[in-house]
Amino acid sequence: MPEVQSTEQRDIRIKKLKEFESRGINPYPHIYKPTDTSAGLAEKYKDLPNDTQVEDIVKVAGRIKAIRNSGMFIDLYDKDGKIQIFSSLEHLPAEQLDILSLLDIGDIIGVEGRVKRTKRGELSVVTEKLTVLSKALIPLPEKYHGLTDTEMKYRQRYVDMIVNDSTIQTFIKRSQIITSIRKTFLDKGFLEVETPILHPIKGGATARPFITHHNTLDMDLYLRVAPELYLKRLIVGGMDAVFEIGRVFRNEGMDTRHNPEFTILEAYWKYKDYYDMMDLFEDIVRNACLAVNGTLQIEFDGKKIDLEKPFARRSMDSLVKEYTGIDFLAIHSDEEAVKAAESIGVKVEGDQVWGQALVSVFEAKCEEHLIQPTHVMNHPVSDSPLTKIHREDNRLVERFETYINGWEMSNAYTELTNPLDQRARLEDQVRQAKAGNPEADTMVDEDFVTALEYGLAPTGGLGIGVDRLVMILTNSLSIRDVIAFPTLRLK
Repeated sequence: MPEVQSTEQRDIRIKKLKEFESRGINPYPHIYKPTDTSAGLAEKYKDLPNDTQVEDIVKVAGRIKAIRNSGMFIDLYDKDGKIQIFSSLEHLPAEQLDILSLLDIGDIIGVEGRVKRTKRGELSVVTEKLTVLSKALIPLPEKYHGLTDTEMKYRQRYVDMIVNDSTIQTFIKRSQIITSIRKTFLDKGFLEVETPILHPIKGGATARPFITHHNTLDMDLYLRVAPELYLKRLIVGGMDAVFEIGRVFRNEGMDTRHNPEFTILEAYWKYKDYYDMMDLFEDIVRNACLAVNGTLQIEFDGKKIDLEKPFARRSMDSLVKEYTGIDFLAIHSDEEAVKAAESIGVKVEGDQVWGQALVSVFEAKCEEHLIQPTHVMNHPVSDSPLTKIHREDNRLVERFETYINGWEMSNAYTELTNPLDQRARLEDQVRQAKAGNPEADTMVDEDFVTALEYGLAPTGGLGIGVDRLVMILTNSLSIRDVIAFPTLRLK
């Protein structure tokens, strides 16, 4: 945690704090009830002429971000914006006027008084009573309108939010995006559900987990890497359509698009397939974009992105053929597939099979070109242990990932419902784990397979990385800019 700042300015503020206390003033009162906000006053008095004062008494509260003329003018900021505070001996008792000298930028105050528009047209509250609500002991950064220390932005997000209005706006939009997502599902008849975060067996995604220990049960547990297997159990149990928005945890690398804990949306819809999930994803994205931007034509990092047109639907092999000239569907041996990948400088990790070669080439040569929304369909079986075999080619599965700005934004399946096929694929995952793959499942989830043996109806499944969606829709270049408290190394 950051050390408590001990500076000359802080010492001065503590002296002011003690001065308040010596006067019998509590600078940290229990409650204050403002009657108005800056935006509400601006709307209510939008037609008030210059140099006019009304008799209405209002109470506003907020943080001081500027003090001028020895406290005569204060810029007070609340959740909506700025309201000017005007204080003078004509309107404020002497004992109250003296309080102004004890105020600093960063303090939180309440002001009661009449509304006036100045000769210059500035809407103001003329102070008749001033209440200190919280004395700030640490000064804000020198330029209150901007905090440029990136490390400080993430470690002390509260300071970032105080001095950068754009940060607060990003998190307001994040909330609006999640609200829109939830509304889209509820309007379609989905149930919102909750599933365990502590899992006895890692499963539901190819990822390295975090491991913890439960003392009473004396057993290791995994922080979930995905809620998938529990959500599908609910479909087996009789629910027709479910979704969950929550945190998942993956003990992997960190960069501008990856944080060890992040927010995922997963949804499962009975009697649907991956084509239906494509339509669903497009509805989710468009509704969320309209909620925060009011348009479906947006800009991200200087690139214009059109979310209004139907998203392109391309098979993975067709994209590889377009950008490399290699037709993987015409290749029928693992050796030939690996050789084709290596011929264009792509190294194939792992068991070096046909499917892994296809995925490796796609990731190395195609992803960066997918700026406009594109559903990348029909992944290889080896890359998709929970997905139903493609109806026309048993080397492929009915899976798509949606790409925007070259980033994977969603992952969706026609879900695998055959319990015998599912067991075989989970057992293959265990074999991969024993062979050294740290992301493969180390155990077969027997209860999940048992659930499938009771019968899972044809089902479509969809997963969305909420943080990346927020990044795209708010033009945020780092995942740390859309997670309030991102994971950081302890200082």
